Amino acid sequence: MGLGGLREQFSAVQPGYHMNKKHWNTVLVNNDVDDPTLMKFIDKSYKLVVDKLPKKVRDEMQIG
Repeated sequence: MGLGGLREQFSAVQPGYHMNKKHWNTVLVNNDVDDPTLMKFIDKSYKLVVDKLPKKVRDEMQIG
């Protein structure tokens, strides 16, 4: 599942708190997002951030 349109799909997904509200989301836990879906959100977000790190930093962190 892509991250686009999540605010329309889930009431728990709201514009990012204290972040760029266009690019970041806040997800309210224990709302309408089940645990497996929440874990997918976290994994996807982590990958998006790690993929933007310089290769040298990823190598130092031992991240593929």
